Amino acid sequence: MTIQVFVHTIVSLIAIVTGFVVLAGLFKAERLEGWTAWFLILSVATSLTGVVLPAAQFLPSHAVAIIALVVLLFTVMAKYTFNLRGGWRRIYVIGAVISLYLNVFVLIAQAFQKVPALKALAPTGSEPPFAIVQGIVLIGFIIKGYLAVRRFAPRDMLAA
Repeated sequence: MTIQVFVHTIVSLIAIVTGFVVLAGLFKAERLEGWTAWFLILSVATSLTGVVLPAAQFLPSHAVAIIALVVLLFTVMAKYTFNLRGGWRRIYVIGAVISLYLNVFVLIAQAFQKVPALKALAPTGSEPPFAIVQGIVLIGFIIKGYLAVRRFAPRDMLAA
């Protein structure tokens, strides 16, 4: 493992952990400013380092990183440029959940490539075990995203 891959992996794992903390805050209508800033910074760093890692060809992970960067652009704008006003609150929540999901999606894909027991179940990544796990995770994130959008409301709206 090269130093670049090692750093990328550590940054990715920390982004995922901070992302779950932020998601828990969304469920409680808490902004968690520090955690959110670190999650967004580390998610951007994960995607940027994922794009620039040496590869012989354009890989699906590069496409995911580019998509993640576009999502993160809107998420950061919603949070820091538009201060969660109006529809930007929903864009922020959806973007944060999608960003976390994409990090977890790549984590699972990497696990199926690198962990021998998982690789044996899905050697090419197109077998049912891989698809089933990714499908379950996707459904879980759709549910979490729906709940986060519903629960992350301004404090004055929660009192009404």
